[in-house]
Amino acid sequence: MKRSGYRTVFHIYMIFFLSLLGTFLLAGSLFFLTITIQKADGQMARSDWPQLFTDEFKEQIIFIDMVPRIKQSGITALQDNGIGLQLLDVSGREVFSYQKPEQADTAYSSMDLLQLCQTGRIKDSGLTACMGTVSNAESGYTYILYFPVNISKVTMYLNGERFTGGRMIILPILSALFLLVLISGVLYGLFTTRAMKRLTTAVQEISGRCYLPVKDSGVFRDLYHSLNTLNEEIRASDRLQVQTEKMREEWISNITHDLKTPLSPIKGYAEILGDSGGQSEEQCRRYAGIILKNVSYIETLIDDLKLTYQLENGMLPLNREKQDIVRFLKELAIDILNTPKYENRTIHFEGTADSIIFSFDQKLFTRAFRNLIINAFVHGDETTEIALCVSASDTELKIDVSDNGKGMGEEMTGHLFDRYYRGTNTGQKPEGSGLGLAIARDIIGLHGGMISVASIPDTGTKFQIVFLTD
Repeated sequence: MKRSGYRTVFHIYMIFFLSLLGTFLLAGSLFFLTITIQKADGQMARSDWPQLFTDEFKEQIIFIDMVPRIKQSGITALQDNGIGLQLLDVSGREVFSYQKPEQADTAYSSMDLLQLCQTGRIKDSGLTACMGTVSNAESGYTYILYFPVNISKVTMYLNGERFTGGRMIILPILSALFLLVLISGVLYGLFTTRAMKRLTTAVQEISGRCYLPVKDSGVFRDLYHSLNTLNEEIRASDRLQVQTEKMREEWISNITHDLKTPLSPIKGYAEILGDSGGQSEEQCRRYAGIILKNVSYIETLIDDLKLTYQLENGMLPLNREKQDIVRFLKELAIDILNTPKYENRTIHFEGTADSIIFSFDQKLFTRAFRNLIINAFVHGDETTEIALCVSASDTELKIDVSDNGKGMGEEMTGHLFDRYYRGTNTGQKPEGSGLGLAIARDIIGLHGGMISVASIPDTGTKFQIVFLTD
């Protein structure tokens, strides 16, 4: 969202900046063109250069024996700039010329000279004429300089009286540019307002869960992309919430069923024992054993619930000690096989080293790996066998727990570690609490490890646990 704000502000700024820059550049270019001319040698000069040159050229005219002559420096200046010269006496007749144009007359009347002075134009030529006067003690002379430039529409003096031509060009252009900027600003304001309205509507639709994703394009594409992403995340969160709530309800229903299942025989046999009728000592012991077994199951459920709460809220202390993980897993497997219920089962063990030292909490690791092994036995059949494989490298410790049981589908493996997910009906398998694998995952995560599962139906399941040892 922040990037989109910067992009929008930058876009608006660039539009008006470029408009103003274009206005100034165009105005500057027009102004530059109105006050500059290109000389014969290609160099640029101010547009009043012809008049200044004309005014200064009188210094190049001298009188020898009362006859006007042009200095050599003056001739050189005329040659370098491609300027023609015509020198007239008091009656307007030509007395001297140099490089004068073909269109120039040899004699001028007072009216002709006045018109030439006002317009500076020579008929059928692209020249500009400038006039000056020079005199000696007896008479005066007029000289005309013919410049190879056309500045008839150019202001050479830039005063109020003579700027009319340039002003007629520049002012309409500046007005048109101002209107263009004004109209562009209004149109862009309308566009921005519409875009903001669409964004506001999109936010309202997202909150109402009725938003339809739009193509993220244009100046607000980052905003639209963020809104599309937000909509996807909110919908995914809604689906997860519904799914979690459903699993929570199913889990509570299953746990309630699990708690009621052992309570029923406890209540029944307690009533029998409390009956005044005589029971043999052997019957009492058998009833007491059934009661204790179900009480033990309830204690397991309560312990799982407590441990789950502690792990979820980070309230469980971690007492890590460096121990031999190979020896630990072997002793755990032997302990499980020594249980009468699993004494006929098989656990294979394979390790890349006889001893691997790793820092872990023995009590929590016992709970985690016992849950993984018992889970495989509970959800398999009598022929299910388990294999433990331990390997270590310089950077990681890897432990595989695999079985050749019934396996699972992709949907079940995707939810296997969910806290409120149970893939098997507890009525069929009352031994488990449904929290064993979630507890195992949290314990392994508490030690900085990761657990993953791969399963193939009717083939088996493999849990892989990886710990970094750096």
